[in-house]
Amino acid sequence: MLMVANLPHQFDLSRAIERVSEDPLNQSESQLEGDDKVSIQSYRVHSTITSRLANTMIQSKVVNKAKHAQSLVFDVQIPKGAFIHNFTMNVNGITFTSSIREKSAARQQYAQARARGKAAGIVRSSALDMENFKAELNVPGGTKVQFEIHYQEVIQRKLGTYEHVIPLQPGRLAKQLEVDVRIIEPQGLRYVNVPNSLGDHFAGITTLSKGEKKAHVSFKPTVAQQRKCPTCSATAVDGNFVVAYDVRREAKAGELEIFNGYFIHYFAPDNLDPLPKNILFVIDVSGSMWGLKMKQTVEAMKTILGDLRPDDLFSIIDFNHNVRNWRDDLVAATPSQMEDAKKYIQGIHPNGGTNINEALLRAIFILKEASRLGMLDPNSVSMIILVSDGDPTVGELKLTTIQKNVKQNIPDDVSLFSLGIGFDVDYDFLERLAHENHGTAQRIFGNQETSSQMKKFYNKVSTPLLKNVEFNYPRESVSDVTQNSFHNYFGGSEIVVAGKVDSSNVQHLQSVITATAANAGLVLETLEDVEGLDDFLKKEEHADPKFTEKLWAYLTINQLLAERWGEMPRVDNDPHFIIHLEKSQENICFNIDSEPGKILNLISDPDSGVAVNGQVIGAKRHENKKLSTYFGKIGFYFKNKGLKVEISTETITLKDGSYTILFDASARLLVSVKKDRKVTITMDTEMSFLVLLHRVWKKHPVNVDFLGIYLPPTNQFSSSVHGLIGQFMPEPEVRIYNERPGQEPEKPEATMEVKGHKLTVTSGMQKDYRGDRVFGTKVHCWFVHNSGKGFVDGHYKDYLVPHLYSFLKNP
Repeated sequence: MLMVANLPHQFDLSRAIERVSEDPLNQSESQLEGDDKVSIQSYRVHSTITSRLANTMIQSKVVNKAKHAQSLVFDVQIPKGAFIHNFTMNVNGITFTSSIREKSAARQQYAQARARGKAAGIVRSSALDMENFKAELNVPGGTKVQFEIHYQEVIQRKLGTYEHVIPLQPGRLAKQLEVDVRIIEPQGLRYVNVPNSLGDHFAGITTLSKGEKKAHVSFKPTVAQQRKCPTCSATAVDGNFVVAYDVRREAKAGELEIFNGYFIHYFAPDNLDPLPKNILFVIDVSGSMWGLKMKQTVEAMKTILGDLRPDDLFSIIDFNHNVRNWRDDLVAATPSQMEDAKKYIQGIHPNGGTNINEALLRAIFILKEASRLGMLDPNSVSMIILVSDGDPTVGELKLTTIQKNVKQNIPDDVSLFSLGIGFDVDYDFLERLAHENHGTAQRIFGNQETSSQMKKFYNKVSTPLLKNVEFNYPRESVSDVTQNSFHNYFGGSEIVVAGKVDSSNVQHLQSVITATAANAGLVLETLEDVEGLDDFLKKEEHADPKFTEKLWAYLTINQLLAERWGEMPRVDNDPHFIIHLEKSQENICFNIDSEPGKILNLISDPDSGVAVNGQVIGAKRHENKKLSTYFGKIGFYFKNKGLKVEISTETITLKDGSYTILFDASARLLVSVKKDRKVTITMDTEMSFLVLLHRVWKKHPVNVDFLGIYLPPTNQFSSSVHGLIGQFMPEPEVRIYNERPGQEPEKPEATMEVKGHKLTVTSGMQKDYRGDRVFGTKVHCWFVHNSGKGFVDGHYKDYLVPHLYSFLKNP
């Protein structure tokens, strides 16, 4: 979406152009301009899908014909989990390129992904299946601007269909608007269709051509077709453009696709009898569920209960400050029991608090008792579905303790699924609960669509076809295989396994899949030629030649995140510094006890024209008579280029002369300044800085979001560099000796000689995010007390500066 702002106010241009000429046939540029004299020359979306991997580009060309500067906002939605790998703004021929990366070294390129030791970054979501990317640019009069964003995503199969969803919200009429989607599926296409998701207004405009393995979808409405009505100046293009398809499948053990040294194994059998389910519905009926949320939940549960199969066992637990069982044991899904359950649900009246801990432990107890008493079919699948709209307010309140209690008590063959209604619930907590216990989570809106969203979620897990699914490959032929063991396979979904294959030494790759089906154990084998796809893919001009590598990296990264889900970065008290001394192979740590609002100089190198400063922010309140402090803003000044960068926990702002560029900063971001590489700014000297955004729970009573800054040792500063970090670029001589017991047994002390001082230092462990930029790794560190006194030159107050872009006066 394109928006314009005459600061300080912002307004949507789709509303600001209602008074242009009413002639729908005149499509000249003047007819597309609003009172603000801003128009979209073109809005293009190009997407290419190669074997489920979608590469998408959104480009918007805008011109400001006004005589004064205006602030334009480029705001687009991208699918949750997509990897944004490039964003570019071209202003009158000058290109600003920002590589904003996610889930690996702040979105490291997939080709650099390795099986272990990834640095990752997470974009926080603002919608159900979408997240926003926003950039703001102050555009002088008479300026042409081109916004362009590129992202990649892996399209997952849900309910038997792959859906490629493209949010299409240009915000106003565009002189040229087009969506172009190409699909290349080596397995062959079973069907392709384009639902009328944008409404009847655009019926008949989309064109679709389909071959055996390829398809092309095109959507190019004229300006007249974009208008809401023949005399309207507002656009009707506002929604999701959806392309749905499925692939052909042979009756064998999945499809092995091998190309460029990587294999992808797709497995999605459908011709199997469902396994019986043992299912506990755990429903929040606290006071916050009163009204529409409860009405929609009841409606959904009636449908869900009616869809249970005769060989399923089920029960219902509802909870507020108390926990109640509809039945003390699991019961068969007979017509009479299902009818009684519907009546019970209908009679619930929400009130009281929220006791999530006891409700989940009760559900686990019922399943364990049923198993102990021999009530469960050995081939059945057990699951708990939790529905809640709020945080715990009764019983155990600490979320980490609830996670621990559930993990310690839940049997390994039970899956926990979480549905979070609305935005008051701590969705991260529900996600962790699910991921730690073989399930998934979903946030749903607490509105009229709650019922349909709940039913759709249930349908994804309502038909278990296999359990204990194992994928096996010859060890001598493959390496770095992603997760190859799965608790369950649900009908309509797809299991994907990937790895590296030694294609230079083997001609074929064999796989053996073992699993438990409804009536027997299964052993499925397949054999594939490692060069079987070469001819087809090398001749297909639109295919991504690295799709196997990128898919493998995507799976590997997400697997690592799931394995380490509970190890989120901890919040550090005070700006905490770790100085790694390469020569002595020691880490020296110190804190700076500064005050909120103060600005500390980190790097001051007037010879190379680089200054880096951090502004201190405080926690929400004192804790144990101490106010924790953090870095809330970091400023970079590249004097020789006249470039200034300000990074806060909310935005990134670049200033270059008259241009001010504002980025949304809802992700951890890598700011690189490297020779011949354009990220946000380009420098002549090779130099890079990593800034990580550490998010905390927004309702945390004390802690706040904060920033960390990390510098690689390859940066080339001058010999005059100084600052709290800069002074250690020329590494000082350090000697540590006389290690002895400290005041605390686990924290020994030692003597450190440095810069002519003898200091008492304390041994301990500290999180270092340079190696693993998301989860951190514990490293040994010698801690220098009193704000680094004796290790840092002078007093820390000597490093206070007046502005984010200041150099030290007397380093």
